[in-house]
Amino acid sequence: MASHIVGYPRMGPKRELKFALESFWDGKSSAEDLKKVAADLRSSIWKQMKDAGIKYIPSNTFSYYDQVLDTTAMIGAVPPRYGWNGGEIEFGTYFSMARGNATVPAMEMTKWFDTNYHFIVPELGPDVKFSYASHKAVEEYKEAKALGVDTVPVLVGPVSYLLLSKPAKGVEKSFSLLSLLNKILPIYKEVIAELKAAGASWIQFDEPTLVKDLESHQLQAFTSAYSALESSLSGLNVIIETYFADVPAAAFTTLTGLKGVTGFGFDLVRGTKTLDLIKGGFPSGKYLFAGVVDGRNIWANDLASSLSVLQSLEGIVGKDKLVVSTSCSLLHTAVDLVNEPKLDKELKSWLAFAAQKVVEVNALAKALAGHKEEAFFSANAAAQASRKSSPRVTNEAVQKAAAALKGSDHRRATNVSTRLDVQQKKLNLPVLPTTTIGSFPQTVELRKVRREFKAKKVSEEEYIKVIKEEINKVVKLQEELDIDVLVHGEPERNDMVEYFGEQLSGFAFSANGWVQSYGSRCVKPPIIYGDVSRPKPMTVFWSSMAQSMTARPMKGMLTGPVTILNWSFVRNDQPRFETCYQIALAIKEEVEDLEKAGINVIQIDEAALREGLPLRKSEEAFYLEWAVHSFRITNCGVQDTCQIHTHMCYSNFNDIIHSIIDMDADVITIENSRSDEKLLSVFREGVKYGAGIGPGVYDIHSPRIPSTDEIADRINKMLQVLETNILWVNPDCGLKTRKYTEVNPALKNMVAAAKLIRTQLASAK
Repeated sequence: MASHIVGYPRMGPKRELKFALESFWDGKSSAEDLKKVAADLRSSIWKQMKDAGIKYIPSNTFSYYDQVLDTTAMIGAVPPRYGWNGGEIEFGTYFSMARGNATVPAMEMTKWFDTNYHFIVPELGPDVKFSYASHKAVEEYKEAKALGVDTVPVLVGPVSYLLLSKPAKGVEKSFSLLSLLNKILPIYKEVIAELKAAGASWIQFDEPTLVKDLESHQLQAFTSAYSALESSLSGLNVIIETYFADVPAAAFTTLTGLKGVTGFGFDLVRGTKTLDLIKGGFPSGKYLFAGVVDGRNIWANDLASSLSVLQSLEGIVGKDKLVVSTSCSLLHTAVDLVNEPKLDKELKSWLAFAAQKVVEVNALAKALAGHKEEAFFSANAAAQASRKSSPRVTNEAVQKAAAALKGSDHRRATNVSTRLDVQQKKLNLPVLPTTTIGSFPQTVELRKVRREFKAKKVSEEEYIKVIKEEINKVVKLQEELDIDVLVHGEPERNDMVEYFGEQLSGFAFSANGWVQSYGSRCVKPPIIYGDVSRPKPMTVFWSSMAQSMTARPMKGMLTGPVTILNWSFVRNDQPRFETCYQIALAIKEEVEDLEKAGINVIQIDEAALREGLPLRKSEEAFYLEWAVHSFRITNCGVQDTCQIHTHMCYSNFNDIIHSIIDMDADVITIENSRSDEKLLSVFREGVKYGAGIGPGVYDIHSPRIPSTDEIADRINKMLQVLETNILWVNPDCGLKTRKYTEVNPALKNMVAAAKLIRTQLASAK
């Protein structure tokens, strides 16, 4: 019985790739140094999977930024502004597309389906001249082969690539991206030909858009594409891989009818309804890559349950055609439990990181083949039973409080326009008030003192002194820049979710459970294993300290319940909304304590609200109902004078704008600049927004510093669709990933732009 891994984490067990990338970007190391680190990581990953007994090992899932950008490079779809003149795409062009440079902005970045991973959105149009410009897929296949590992090269499928793209600037929004299919297929044919010549016997096309609600012409594009590729694929075994949700019935029919395809991969963790489609009719003689091991969470697989599912599928597709697989790439989970000495034995027995999931896949394959490892299965069953009965999982008081939420929509007593009037009398802000999103640059010194405090190498008194000095520095800087509503810069926080999870019960933390978010950015998601509550205040001390340093309003900074949920590894033994309501009650206590402490502006970030939106439209309404309700629970108890902000970033918000309005926040700051001001189109189309709103005026994920005129131009565009009295001026997101040499001039220009427009507005009266 065969085993298959869809994809594997790239960063390395100790984030080796992250540090190599940042060293290269900072000019401290060469391209060859970066390539060496990458090659060592790939070699280690391939060897690990081979040693574990995996038959179908992926290659070309490694990336220096993301796999969609890799595909953009492969087909030479470089926007003209990057000055690429053909030939093999080198790091300079590649990273300029991802991060921008001193003269041109980066391409848009958005969430990869409903994950916290991001990808660079291709910009396409009728005049793009495609060419085979990156041989990475072939080079990595050859690299693995030279190491004695025969891999399955993985490509982003041509149809999904186009469906994930957008019309380039200046191209009609109605332009059919699928009309480019026949222009990109010749490049795919070249890649396939080179892979065949190199000795590849299998190839995997990831076509995850098949799980979405597609129209008939979009489904027809899959049929057309693979029919056109059929002769090129002759002699190769072809896998079409889907993941993250059920495949709709019409898409299942299209997929299983594709020409030249050997096998089909399905997510059977998040796509349990797909099982019914398989049982209802799976094409004879085709391979089924059954994704029964969860690639998106860190809980140990229930091996007995998975084996039962696999045995039922074996009777449908045949013993020799069933392949045990992960539900999706393991990119979305942490690397290896071996690196977690501080997790206690019981909790550790409940978990499986990427390395352990590889072992689970192989153990299931061996069991199906009649070579069941009884000791491994017995230990797994004992861990499953332990988790169900452990007293650390359940808190009866929390469950009762969450159950009592039913029957109320938890709205504030007065409407937002009334509240804004009351708040303005108290805050006395100018027109177009300026603010930032929360974090300021995290210096090496700051990270060091946090590490040393956690390791008990510095005293609490010393730690507080350092953090207080940093807050004072950030406050003074904002006052010098003349920003209107200040933040304390979050110097005490390594991560916006981890910080809160560490102070809430029901959470556990890994030492090295890093997961890639984009580029070199890694996050370490908390593990929610039990009922959630707040033992004591979490931010009141720091926020009160910061407010005492200035007469200007100081924002209290919190992470919202939906974002904490979506950016954590969440328990899978109860519905997600129940866990979210528990977190909401904990944040509600914190909000009310901040208000009592004299904090009049409180930001409750819901950066990940859109990210959790189900991929199928039929499931969206229920999610948005409980997600928005969770946010309202957090702040329903404050006075009208307390201004509630929220923040969202790097997703397409236009389709949920009415749910955003329903959150009933007083002010929302939202990413806008990197996505070509896509957000503003919803207001041009007539949506009325009465609360305060700050569409980001510059992209903080690029080192580029925008000019005053550029920011002023953005503000003027916003004023064409938004009322002057509700518009705020702010960056797209927090500033922790930037340097002060970038932040200071960018914020100086932002404030200057706001003042320039204020002057123009005053003179126009």
